[in-house]
Amino acid sequence: MDQSFYVGWGTLTLINAGIAQGKNRSGLNWFLLSIFLGPLATFILVIAEKKH
Repeated sequence: MDQSFYVGWGTLTLINAGIAQGKNRSGLNWFLLSIFLGPLATFILVIAEKKH
């Protein structure tokens, strides 16, 4: 595959970790989950409620 695919996927995992931390969730867990789920993990994070 093209190298830019891996760069984009890696960037998305970091963005998801940041979104997760902003919603008081584990950034590391969402980072690891995002490696496998990618854009689906982003969608789940966006619709998820913020933890209190």
